[in-house]
Amino acid sequence: MRRFKSNSKDRGPALSLPLLFMHASCAGVFFVKGGWPAFTIFALMYVLHVFALTAGFHRYFSHKSFKTSRTFQFILALLGTSAAQRDPLWWASHHRLHHMTSDTADDIHSPRQHGFWWAHIGWVMQRELAETDLSRVKDFADYPELLWLNRHPYAPAFTLAVLLLIFGSLLNYAFPKLGVSGWQFVFYGFFLSTAAVYHITFCINSVAHTFGKQRYDTGDDSRNNWILGLLAMGEGWHNNHHRYSVCARQGFRWWEIDLSYQLLRILQWIGLVWDIREPPKKLLTEGMRI
Repeated sequence: MRRFKSNSKDRGPALSLPLLFMHASCAGVFFVKGGWPAFTIFALMYVLHVFALTAGFHRYFSHKSFKTSRTFQFILALLGTSAAQRDPLWWASHHRLHHMTSDTADDIHSPRQHGFWWAHIGWVMQRELAETDLSRVKDFADYPELLWLNRHPYAPAFTLAVLLLIFGSLLNYAFPKLGVSGWQFVFYGFFLSTAAVYHITFCINSVAHTFGKQRYDTGDDSRNNWILGLLAMGEGWHNNHHRYSVCARQGFRWWEIDLSYQLLRILQWIGLVWDIREPPKKLLTEGMRI
């Protein structure tokens, strides 16, 4: 099996211990009470993190598919970083490289070139890929708050875990009949939810370049996968995305559910985002496979 080639002499699984810790900690759900409060906090954090990554890290920071204020830009950055997938500068710099080299030998997470497992999770555990190439994200590299997140990518995630512990404990104190506890919120709302978001995100690199349908001939292996379209809040319409990557809307057909896009429309109505980029009308039929 081929592996991504790097000039770094210090290659190693530097990020494997944090990932192992996050996954192993999910076992804590067997030692706390479940029920609707646990599943509610799990679902809430899952949706918030998937949206922050899909709409924030991906569509905004990587592709600039809409505009927003500096304040809301930081909110998206902070919320996305709390999902423990590092920061928006690191995330966008690697994703932009992926689009420049999609499924070629230089693509850092191509299943065709490096194998399914590498594309899914192996690449994020490499020491040389932990660095951020700021030259690829010059449009955001001048913001000191984003640079701070780049230097401290795990601080927001740790803070979130502590806040969930405190919030769950306070709810238990105020409403003991709810059956809520701080550790319940930590294990369901942080560890289990974060691990689930990990794999939904990773599936776009692996599954969405292996399984599904190709509406457009994009010259790579990107595919539309309806299951990921639902679970990843629109990201599963990946062949559409590779056809027109700067578009905020990835579900091109009425039945291609894209919750991130719909939420962006609500935020536009509120006034938090604007200039949402749509696909050209001719693109909806141009280049379609028969």
